[in-house]
Amino acid sequence: MNALDLSVNVDHVATLRNARGGGFPCPVEAARVSIASGAQGITVHLREDRRHIRDRDVERIRAEVDAPLNFEMAATEEIVAIAERLRPRACCIVPEKRAELTTEGGLDLLHPSAFLPAAIARLRAAGVRVSIFVEADPRQVEAAARLGANCIELHTGPYADAPAEARGPHLARLRAGAAAARAAGLLCHAGHGLAYDSVEDIARMPEVSEVSIGHFLVSQSVFEGLPATIARFRSLIDRARAGA
Repeated sequence: MNALDLSVNVDHVATLRNARGGGFPCPVEAARVSIASGAQGITVHLREDRRHIRDRDVERIRAEVDAPLNFEMAATEEIVAIAERLRPRACCIVPEKRAELTTEGGLDLLHPSAFLPAAIARLRAAGVRVSIFVEADPRQVEAAARLGANCIELHTGPYADAPAEARGPHLARLRAGAAAARAAGLLCHAGHGLAYDSVEDIARMPEVSEVSIGHFLVSQSVFEGLPATIARFRSLIDRARAGA
């Protein structure tokens, strides 16, 4: 089985910085530390309200960190134009609501916005790999393929948030979504809410080639330090992948 990449989302390093102002802690430095500690890529979500990551953060990470950048974004004219200019390796299109604390679910591709097909086409024309954050529903996965995406990211939140003894049905749905991605010829990523106690079952899914983890890694680093947290997470992924 191929190795599973870990992309570290540094959004909440920026959240800590913004809580007090100034430049510390620096999300660009967090990105460098993440790569040095065993991550394969960096994820940032530039929201409309710039509540955590800001434009200059994205520009600096793109220019200064020698690692693939996954740019999470809503499909809006403003953000698509930024992605066209910066040309990260990948963009993951997500739903976005001003009032939400975090992304609440997958994008509904059975009822896409009028702008979404054009956004996907423009990003691909700029040489950007396009992923869409979706629920583990084969209909949503198949719609992503029809719209021209290269990849889907499965929303793992309901699985990760469930008690361990109640995760079985959620895991079965994720497996069905991953199988649908393979059948549709799409790359399959996964993310949202994953932690030490929930990532291993995801890592055992052969279709999943990347997980994107943010809040848990940044939060756990308060107790363990970011390098140690990433190294431990990486080891859990590798052990699960090897024993799948």
